[in-house]
Amino acid sequence: MDCIFCKLANGEIPTATLYEDDDFRVILDQGPAAKGHALILPKKHYANLYELPEEVAARVMVLAKRMAGVMTEALECDGFNLVQNNGEAAGQTVFHFHMHLIPRYQNDQAGISWKPGTLEDNVKEEIIQAVKAKLEQD
Repeated sequence: MDCIFCKLANGEIPTATLYEDDDFRVILDQGPAAKGHALILPKKHYANLYELPEEVAARVMVLAKRMAGVMTEALECDGFNLVQNNGEAAGQTVFHFHMHLIPRYQNDQAGISWKPGTLEDNVKEEIIQAVKAKLEQD
């Protein structure tokens, strides 16, 4: 497999590393949305959240919480986004699971937002029924 994020996570390509342990590397993003934008990369390859074992997903969230706290203090940012995309339609461009850690600053123009829509009753019921049916199958 020729995965660029596998190479970054495993030290085959030099990175600006903020944190590393046996399972993860946290690096500064080369195309940051804001000052301090970083990525959590598992050292083992998973294409997306759907492939991530639950225990790894739990450890990613614990690491994200820790890094967000440390980075908020160190960078004196005003807020913080955790962003994780799955699939091309959701904005995923590198198909190795990763979580973006994005420190936010007042008026930083990072642009992580959307225009709220309206949840209509018929659509709400359709979603509830579809999701509950899948949950019952698990």
